[in-house]
Amino acid sequence: MNILVLGSGGREHTFAWKIAQSSLCDKLFVAPGNSGTAEIATNINVSVTDFESIKKQVLNNNIEMVVVGPEDPLVKGVHDFFLNDDELKHVSVIGPQKEAAELEGSKEFAKEFLYRHNIPTAAYESFTKDTVEKGYAFLETLNPPYVLKADGLAAGKGVVILEDLDEAKAELKSMLVDAKFGEASTKVVIEEFLDGIELSCFVLTDGKNYKILPTAKDYKRIGEGDTGLNTGGMGAVSPVPFATDEFLNKIEERIVKPTINGFKKDNLPYVGFVFIGLIKVGDDPKVIEYNVRMGDPETEVVLPRLKNDFVEILQAMSNGTLDKINIEIDERAATTIMLVSGGYPEAYEKGKEITGVNTIEGSIPFHAGAILKDGKIVTSGGRVMAITSYGNTYQEAIKKSYQNIEKLHFDKMNYRKDIGFDLQK
Repeated sequence: MNILVLGSGGREHTFAWKIAQSSLCDKLFVAPGNSGTAEIATNINVSVTDFESIKKQVLNNNIEMVVVGPEDPLVKGVHDFFLNDDELKHVSVIGPQKEAAELEGSKEFAKEFLYRHNIPTAAYESFTKDTVEKGYAFLETLNPPYVLKADGLAAGKGVVILEDLDEAKAELKSMLVDAKFGEASTKVVIEEFLDGIELSCFVLTDGKNYKILPTAKDYKRIGEGDTGLNTGGMGAVSPVPFATDEFLNKIEERIVKPTINGFKKDNLPYVGFVFIGLIKVGDDPKVIEYNVRMGDPETEVVLPRLKNDFVEILQAMSNGTLDKINIEIDERAATTIMLVSGGYPEAYEKGKEITGVNTIEGSIPFHAGAILKDGKIVTSGGRVMAITSYGNTYQEAIKKSYQNIEKLHFDKMNYRKDIGFDLQK
């Protein structure tokens, strides 16, 4: 079958890399893609939210399956667009429909879902600019640090954690009254702070059955020791060493099962990936957030550990037979280190030539913010490339990634040198 992957980041390069290995895939397209996907697929210069242009490409290239990478097209209803079009409704779309995508599109929607289905999560309240004074009063009832979340999509930057009450009040005003995140912060969710260590759980579902992929842990902050500004992710490790069998069982029983059952009870049409952001508080898992797609850079360590034919799994998700699939996982650990542009996550320059990619040995470079220009690979985004390695331990895998990073160069290249630092404890 001919398959189209929507997106242009490291996650989509990893999808393409895994799909290209399948004998079930005849032709592979990525829209818009990057320099990495260009090597294994046909890039199509189309925006992920330009549904009419996507339709033309699907019909012109006889595409039978669309795998949606990022959240934006899902929240905007790309799956519904296909279902409601007579020429497209036969095409399989991997990704939830718009109503279910609100789990990521609205923090308030997600919290209400969690509460309704008795899934463990932080206490919260939500506020608008008309109730900002009530927001100040709610902050006064909490102990620091204070967690403020823009309700809508803010490109991974809509969550602010502050120690000082006055700063938290000022931030709430900035988000609600001054529209710091535009439409995304017309509503703000304030949560109690949960103290613990974070990890990510990835679930595949066909709407009624589910399969759990390996756990991963990513590193969001730009600076060593988890300091500085939040980013889209600076690296990841899989499996998570502290996730024991007993803890994984708690995740499945208390969180995964009620989540999938919640989709059924609420009639939320969901075929795709469920990312569950978790925090281990004491010995118990609690949900921080849902994403309605695979995480990035966690995809770059989770999919390389999947031994199955990925297209076979995608087909089973699409036709409701996921229960027939037996997931096989590589016992080795996988790690990835993200190379970013100087200045990221704030202002950064693009168009810097990347050298040394073809000298990498024993690691997989997953391209993200990188494109081909005049025959050269150049930077095109903040997060540029993820260097993934396998190892018998995560320490061994990390070491391999760092050894290969030394062969790479672009102007003002930056990366964290301490991925996995907190797992030694």
